Amino acid sequence: MTHTDIEITAELVRELLLDHHPDLADRPLSLGALGWDNQVWRLGDDLAVRLPWATESADELLRKEYAWLPDLAPDLPLPVPVPQRLSEPAERFPRPWIVTTWVPGTPADRAPVTRATEAADALAAFLTALHRPAPAGAPIGRGRGGRLADGAEFFTEQLTSATERGLIPDPNAVRAVWEDAAAAPDWAGPPVWLHGDLHPANILTADGTFCGVIDFGDLCAGDPACDLAASWILLPDGAADRFHGGYRPAADAATLRRARGWAVGRALSGILIGDAGVHGRPGGKATWGPPAHAALRRLVATAR
Repeated sequence: MTHTDIEITAELVRELLLDHHPDLADRPLSLGALGWDNQVWRLGDDLAVRLPWATESADELLRKEYAWLPDLAPDLPLPVPVPQRLSEPAERFPRPWIVTTWVPGTPADRAPVTRATEAADALAAFLTALHRPAPAGAPIGRGRGGRLADGAEFFTEQLTSATERGLIPDPNAVRAVWEDAAAAPDWAGPPVWLHGDLHPANILTADGTFCGVIDFGDLCAGDPACDLAASWILLPDGAADRFHGGYRPAADAATLRRARGWAVGRALSGILIGDAGVHGRPGGKATWGPPAHAALRRLVATAR
């Protein structure tokens, strides 16, 4: 993570609104979240301001959301943050930023699903609607949605790091899940739209089930297995089969094998980020650890 040199405060956000969108500047303003790429400031009841702050790539990701998400959002059965306005870099803040709709709910890393059936059905309906063939010119994922086997080196680094920290009780079992997934036939269908980053901090819950999906910075076209990993990452024990039964078109065996590989990789990342949060290391988020450990246990247990 590379934090911007400019301190983002409520005063700065208010000044930016006065400069770029004076009709919105008198709305109540409060910090909503410190994301991996962006800060999110709630603006009134129904809007939010997203400003890049922690990665160099955030500018490009915000522009991508602004370009593509408004066309996708109307067909999605769960609320998503729809970009409304794009502000170009200026002297006061030399990076682009956007105003989006606000999606109410609590991230699932802090409020996990408790109504498994409803959540599985909601996730299946959402990904069924999203996973339609993407047009020519759709963005390519940054390590998402391509060949799973291309990530072998990164997987090995993650597994080694987690094992050396004593976070993985059976690294051989984890590697076996990955190797089976990486050996599965590649996706032969057309590239479909992907969220690309479905983990518990990017999906919202209310009343025990999913109520919204946020952070489409990794929106891209590719292999649906990348997103289908979410059934093991987001749902409670025993709910993956319900999800797979509702997702259309039904995923074939090879796609489900690849999805398990994507899920293992995402779980390892969550475990390492969670551990960093527990020990106060940069980029750490302690709440990411428990759901990632639970996902990895599910993946290893079902493989056996």
